[in-house]
Amino acid sequence: MASTPGTARALIRTLELQLDLHVLILSLFSELKISQKLNEGKTKQIFELVDQPGLVLVQSKDQITAGNAVRKDQMEGKAAIANKTTSCVFQLLQELSRFWTAFVKQHSDTAFIAAHCQMIPIEWVCRRVATGSFLKRNPGVKEGYRFSPLKMEMFFKDDANNDPQWSEEQLLEAKLCVAGLTIGQCEVDIMSRSTVAIFEIVEKAWATQNCTLVDMKIEFGVSVKSGEIVLADVIDNDSWRLWPAGDRSQQKDKQVYRELKEVTPEAMQMVKRNFEWVSERVKLLLEPQASSRVVLLMGSTSDVAHCEKIRKACASYGLPCVLRVTSAHKGPDETLRIKAEYEGDGIPTVFVAVAGRSNGLGPVMSGNTAYPVISCPPLTPDWGPQDVWSSLRMPSGLGCSTVLSPGACAQFAAQILGLRDHLVWCKLRASMLNTWVSLKLADKKLQACSL
Repeated sequence: MASTPGTARALIRTLELQLDLHVLILSLFSELKISQKLNEGKTKQIFELVDQPGLVLVQSKDQITAGNAVRKDQMEGKAAIANKTTSCVFQLLQELSRFWTAFVKQHSDTAFIAAHCQMIPIEWVCRRVATGSFLKRNPGVKEGYRFSPLKMEMFFKDDANNDPQWSEEQLLEAKLCVAGLTIGQCEVDIMSRSTVAIFEIVEKAWATQNCTLVDMKIEFGVSVKSGEIVLADVIDNDSWRLWPAGDRSQQKDKQVYRELKEVTPEAMQMVKRNFEWVSERVKLLLEPQASSRVVLLMGSTSDVAHCEKIRKACASYGLPCVLRVTSAHKGPDETLRIKAEYEGDGIPTVFVAVAGRSNGLGPVMSGNTAYPVISCPPLTPDWGPQDVWSSLRMPSGLGCSTVLSPGACAQFAAQILGLRDHLVWCKLRASMLNTWVSLKLADKKLQACSL
């Protein structure tokens, strides 16, 4: 049967896009000493890096698919859009949240460098709002039902069988061995807990743009070099449902492509505009939405060492600190003047009072400001048990809290300021996960030694 002019043009355009991709890959070869192609999926290719053992190049493709590639189309520029989106998301998780990710750095407009992993063949899906396939599998649940806590699901990656849903028990009984690591209860628990934390961080970040993260899928791999489980693959506009203002009719994700009744050039341009909208705004997730600070007030310079411990801990949450010396006993007027100086510029502030012996700083500050005040007295072995009462026994009407540990003091300040700054909140949430994972791995190691 003779082809129509439209069909011929589409074929020519497909060949042009494939040629462009080959030219791009050749240019990357010249820069990076790329060896064999390790794998190729529907939307990306993985290449081994000869001069960087343990690392690979993840090259995106100008292809969009749905229904396990039952629907498949070329979308010019998608590789760059997807790479930009996934690089920003991984930077958020890696640089700001210290998550264990395979991502190393963005290499070009369409590729990034990552740790070489063997993938665990499970898609982890986290849902905040009921929609899509969940409604088909759970008749009676209305679209828009909100999951609190989050709904977790897992699917075994098997295109031939449409990625069947698995239970935790099925995953454990499969006894998968990936890069020498047997996937047991510890590994399943780590991936499950990490999926929830990752979703909550990305959700919090998108909320700053008035966008609801409806659901998201992620995958984990085992680093060939370290043998550790890491967040791998990609997180781009194919990975989630995103509803601006919580309105499904404004959705900007791949669902728009899935729901096309007919794939036309005009329809594909609409899909591309949505993807571009996401890739532009995802950059904003890395930017603080509000400035904030911690002001450390010390009674004398003898308290500097204690204050430096607090400042160092605050820095781990991205909180700037200002150190001042003032005595509420010897110069209350100056203490109140310093207080007014930081109240007057409108920057969200937590005051921390560091005063030994009789703590007048905390109570005086708390009685004269609506800002949060934390007392963190530098207690000494000799009089510490007696001195602490000047921080604990407050007159009525004062809301000054007392935290003895410099690290805990910084964490409390971060919890207060993180209510307005999503980047601070992200660091707190990641710290919680890192602590939990460390304990889980320590327990596993101890059990192995006991055996």
